[in-house]
Amino acid sequence: MAADSHSTAAIRARIGTVKVGSGGGFRAIAYTLKKGREAGGIWKLFRAMKTRNACKTCAVGMGGQKGGMVNELGHSFELCKKSLQAMVADMQPGIQPTFWKENSLADLQRLSPRQLESLGRLIHPIRIRQGENHFEVITWKQALESIVDKLSATEPDQTFWYFSGRSSNEAGFLLQLLARLYGTNNVNNCSYYCHQASGVGLQSSVGSGTATIVLEDLEKADTVFLIGGNPASNHPRLMTSLMRVRRAGGKVVVINPVRETGLVKFRIPSDPLSLLVGTKIATHYVQPHIGGDLALLWGLAKATKQLDALDADFLQQHTSGTDQWLEQLDALGWHEIETKSGVAKSEIEQIAELYAHSKRCVFSWTMGITHHAHGVENVQAIANLAFARGMVGRPGCGLMPIRGHSNVQGIGSVGVTPKLKQQIFDALRDSFNIHLPETPGQDTLACIESAAAGQMKVGVCLGGNLYGSNPDSVYAADALSRLEMNVMISTTMNTGHVHGLAQETIILPVLARDEEPEPTTQESMFNYVRMSDGGPARLPGPRSEVSVISSIGKQLLPDVEGVDWEELAKTSTIRRWIGAVVPGYDQIATIDQTKQEFQIGGRTFHDPQFATPDRRGALHCHRLPELKGTATHQLRLMTVRSEGQFNTVVYEEEDLYRNQDRRDVILMHPDDLKAMGLRHDQRVTVRSETGEMPGILARGFESIRRGNALMYYPESNVLVARHADPQSKTPAFKGVVVEVIAN
Repeated sequence: MAADSHSTAAIRARIGTVKVGSGGGFRAIAYTLKKGREAGGIWKLFRAMKTRNACKTCAVGMGGQKGGMVNELGHSFELCKKSLQAMVADMQPGIQPTFWKENSLADLQRLSPRQLESLGRLIHPIRIRQGENHFEVITWKQALESIVDKLSATEPDQTFWYFSGRSSNEAGFLLQLLARLYGTNNVNNCSYYCHQASGVGLQSSVGSGTATIVLEDLEKADTVFLIGGNPASNHPRLMTSLMRVRRAGGKVVVINPVRETGLVKFRIPSDPLSLLVGTKIATHYVQPHIGGDLALLWGLAKATKQLDALDADFLQQHTSGTDQWLEQLDALGWHEIETKSGVAKSEIEQIAELYAHSKRCVFSWTMGITHHAHGVENVQAIANLAFARGMVGRPGCGLMPIRGHSNVQGIGSVGVTPKLKQQIFDALRDSFNIHLPETPGQDTLACIESAAAGQMKVGVCLGGNLYGSNPDSVYAADALSRLEMNVMISTTMNTGHVHGLAQETIILPVLARDEEPEPTTQESMFNYVRMSDGGPARLPGPRSEVSVISSIGKQLLPDVEGVDWEELAKTSTIRRWIGAVVPGYDQIATIDQTKQEFQIGGRTFHDPQFATPDRRGALHCHRLPELKGTATHQLRLMTVRSEGQFNTVVYEEEDLYRNQDRRDVILMHPDDLKAMGLRHDQRVTVRSETGEMPGILARGFESIRRGNALMYYPESNVLVARHADPQSKTPAFKGVVVEVIAN
């Protein structure tokens, strides 16, 4: 079922023999034209992109009431390949009923993530039961009755409710409310598998779990640290802001075990000068070992202290835990720092010297920081380093986790967590006379482990790909297959729809954001709330997420005091509820009338008064973890996204910026290939303590630090153990110790 344009030969022809030396550029423009053809014409795609709807991909955010390609600073033509990929996927034709009769489950299981995504839009509810070979099309009435009957017969705490970050605030709030009214707090979201460590780490450091800055602060900075991330591939519009920092004479310090092409040089297609000659992004590039970040961050703090560059007044007046932190800096030896980070003292001192001269510094990071068993400590160490020179609590300075899905932050804000914030819990009770359960609730990984133990019977998934997001894919498939029912609310097919199927699996088709019949809202990683107008449905059949959720609520819980499901089928009603109970969201109650998008109060810190109980930033002390995978036959592996994908969704088989034409590869340094007696493109088996992947191509990749390797997510999740950060419950998708064995 794969298209010819995605064959290996066709991909190689597109990539060509010339190594890609920069991100963006004319290739990005050509890609836009290609996606325009797929969408039925470039003008048709342009009209879709310019509607007043928030971008569907990353949490940098654009669009909304200012127009579909405008950010909060008023900059126009703020779009990227990710935006186009998501839009064109939603403009696909529908999957017709005959498809399900002609293609068996076994056929679908053989498809790659990209092939499943490219099948088209889901337009009918479909169902499959264990033992059956084909999905069947069912009516909405049949689907909803089956779901309600199963939930009615199931103890609430034997169910879990999982949320993607692509859904709206309204759908997220309504579904978590339904789950709690039903009687369970097993309410969780995809951030547990990505940036939960950021939220926990920031909450413990500044009292708020989100970015401390606004977009304008980033562009005012004279120094930006970019740690453990590759926004050139995954958040391309941030490259425009980094271009502005560089043009103003600022510095960009990249810390990443891989020298990523787009972080070295990027050509911004909307900027003529950058397009023609390119923009040098990284002024300094540091390559620690995978898992060496915590040691490196402490080393930078120690070197800054030795330069006598700490802001003693700030530390004394605006932080707590300072004395203990300073004592640990003094006690920490350079041999331990160098050994555990893989970075020489001289290089650390060079970066500290740069930091010592900075007047306005922003620290940013992605999942290279959070995807470790010490992810929370990594985030705390970044905050420590910022506090050291008073780089939080001033304009142009602060902490910036680069979040993934376009509304993953909003989903958390409106209550999609096992434990509701006490303020939301109390407001729901006091303002709406709602009685909610007070049981602890389980995080995402705990729900999977409970399913594996036979303690869960029903799963309800609002978007996303829970199977594909999980570590230890074999375990995840087995756990999900033990459910009696799994309900997935989706726009297109993914691997989670065909692997790990429950006794009964029901997939409900829903409208995309720009097809919603009523306005919805989304929150960016900068704490900026946008309103999306929605628009006409492209295909008959799918329903709005809010409509689906309210229909289930009306049938399942028709007589709950204080709840009118007919009224809660209106997004404007849900916004009034959100405005009444969610801290900082009061303006959302009237956004329909005012059209005023807004910055959430109490999260941006332009003064050194933080949201902690004592209003001080909290410094934390840590034990540096041992560097894993140091035996001669071992490598440290990190799972990564390609330039042609977004989270678990794969749009293209190639990874253009890494010059790769396929995904079944392990990229390792040529010296490691030689040391292991392997040759380039030799078939190998990659083995971890958890699983193995045979038939993988071992490829020499000079851009990665020796002793480390990378493979593509989600396919390589079979190698990732269920080891998780004890504080955030985020699995360690990075730092997996593997062996590479010749076939």
